[in-house]
Amino acid sequence: MSTSKITARIESEIQRLSSEHGYSDSILREFALFVLTKEPAKPKPAKPKQPKVKKLTITQIKQAIYDHFSVKDTKELKKSGAFQLATSSMGSISLSKKEDWEQLYRKLIGILPGEENESGYGCINGINIFKYDMPWKAFGLDPKVNTVEDVKAAYRDLSKIYHPDNSETGDPAVFDRLTVFYKSLTEKF
Repeated sequence: MSTSKITARIESEIQRLSSEHGYSDSILREFALFVLTKEPAKPKPAKPKQPKVKKLTITQIKQAIYDHFSVKDTKELKKSGAFQLATSSMGSISLSKKEDWEQLYRKLIGILPGEENESGYGCINGINIFKYDMPWKAFGLDPKVNTVEDVKAAYRDLSKIYHPDNSETGDPAVFDRLTVFYKSLTEKF
């Protein structure tokens, strides 16, 4: 082992650590040589910038909902029987609030731009389970290929994480929502 790369300052520090903490000076020398002879770290390649997702304006959200119901404005939308039926289970909706228009979009159209692959509280497999009624996506499954057994297995796996009895990761609200999703998928079979 060549100690030529170990400077007087490093040797002094090896001796200090050895005497103060009882470390083996030969192991400290080996480590110092390892650090000194290690090739310089290559800079990590920069992560490609994700294109900034442009969120929809309230006008664009409204237009998407108008198009969905084949109406031209809010006045016609309120009169639409299809709209009334689609929203009858949603409780009180104020068509003067952006949040309610977004809720309508989520329920009737799909995922709002910028809310794909979300993470954080209530987000499972990229979907916020409190904003979206998308049990297949939350369970990480595809209704075209997965079976009821796959649904049961996915629910079982998620239950191990979110069941309130799990003191580390359990969450009653998340678990209750997953249970509603599970029931909605398994009652069909």
